[in-house]
Amino acid sequence: MVDPTPDDTAAAVERAAELLAGRRVVVISGAGLSTDSGIPDYRGPDSPPRTPMTYQQFVGDAEFRQRYWARNHLGWRRMDAARPNQGHRAVAALERAGVVSGVITQNVDLLHTKAGARRVIDLHGTYARVCCLRCTAMISRMTLAERLEAANPGFAEDVSATGIEVAPDADAVVTDTDRFRMLDCARCGGLLKPDIVYFGETVPAERVAAAYALIDEAGAVLVAGSSLTVMSGLRFVRRAAKNGVPVVIVNRGATRGDELAAVRIHAGCSETLRAFAERLAVPGVPASR
Repeated sequence: MVDPTPDDTAAAVERAAELLAGRRVVVISGAGLSTDSGIPDYRGPDSPPRTPMTYQQFVGDAEFRQRYWARNHLGWRRMDAARPNQGHRAVAALERAGVVSGVITQNVDLLHTKAGARRVIDLHGTYARVCCLRCTAMISRMTLAERLEAANPGFAEDVSATGIEVAPDADAVVTDTDRFRMLDCARCGGLLKPDIVYFGETVPAERVAAAYALIDEAGAVLVAGSSLTVMSGLRFVRRAAKNGVPVVIVNRGATRGDELAAVRIHAGCSETLRAFAERLAVPGVPASR
């Protein structure tokens, strides 16, 4: 598919804004929405090859799990420090104005919530919580960080995080992890795992049901920054299309849902979502920066 010219993009934005006007819009967001906040995506046209961790790797290989926690110990703070960009803020403004009825996000970065959006389904969980796979206890990532700091004094300082790349699941690209000490659940001794749905793991049924309910109430669906490569996001676009609900897709690069889209915009999420908010006369649209 050939990238459109600037004039074609502007025309597509106008068509999409006209289509969204007066409808209850559900936003489905992916990693491409957060790249302007400094969080790289998995499958963007300029992204390096990545091999996301699988659930089977995490639970079945103690060495792999040690390496993961060492890298996450450095990477999660970078994600925690990330701030919403104008795309996230535009979605929140659209929600306050009654245009957006809810957000289904594949991201674990909490940036929609930080931007002020209220009805957000974190489909794949968030980086900020940790669960025990045995007793299901939940603790904050900060609580675990304090325990890991005490168990690994000086590790973060010795392996400087300056310039380290952090993947969308808060995994820092670090190789010197052999001496890192993992910790188990303080309550039962079970395995601790970030509250994130990994490849090969099932999204909790209640989240899926809540997302389908949003889609079934929608008058339009706006996909922002997702290639829809995995079924966890694509199924909602398919549901919308089956319901006869128009779909608008904003993404750099092709997506698996392109054939279902009424309007397809090859552009960045931040500027496009802001343009939607301006064209729909939403008050309090955040200033561009």
